[in-house]
Amino acid sequence: MDFNDIKGFAFDMDGVIADTARFHGQAWHQLADKVGTEWTPELADALKGVSRMDSLELILKAGGHENEYTEEEKIALATEKNDNYVRLVETLTPDDILPGMKAFLDELKDAHYHLVLASASKNAPKVLQYLQLTDYFEGIVDPAKLSKGKPDPEIYVEAAKTMNLPVNQVAGVEDAQAGIQAINGAGELSIGIGSSLHDADVKFNTTGEVSLAAIKKQL
Repeated sequence: MDFNDIKGFAFDMDGVIADTARFHGQAWHQLADKVGTEWTPELADALKGVSRMDSLELILKAGGHENEYTEEEKIALATEKNDNYVRLVETLTPDDILPGMKAFLDELKDAHYHLVLASASKNAPKVLQYLQLTDYFEGIVDPAKLSKGKPDPEIYVEAAKTMNLPVNQVAGVEDAQAGIQAINGAGELSIGIGSSLHDADVKFNTTGEVSLAAIKKQL
């Protein structure tokens, strides 16, 4: 994709705009302890970018507990995890925006790019509110209306529709492999933040390195 083709940016939330992943980690850790699954770095990593119910299934499976709960009980567990997460989210302030990301959003806004949030988190609107970033985004893809989670491209295809743009004019920003796969699958330009995202079209090690000039340089 040519740099001048880009008209809009679709952003993941966790690890891109703010580190709310640590809150997810804390809340899932509490739940893993409750159901008797050992919490490991591998398990924590496997939950990145995965939907709430799929994350719960991974935790239950990791401890061999997948057949011990009814569907209703699973929903109750997922709800309890979310309540714990929301309590942690309420402590967020604009100081929690990751380094360089506010400046990048300002740059995009000043240059009149379309901006949409493409997060698997149902709490994304709340997070934006506490970070005081709601006004930057013209839309938020509602994960409840999607039939498939990342790495399926559906969320990024929807992001393009929200901006009324063809996919080949959209760049997606992600910090997880599943997210990069979703962007690539949608036919959009993938911008990866993190040293291990080899499939990304444009790569940065940290959020502080991201700017329009730095993106242009890599294209």
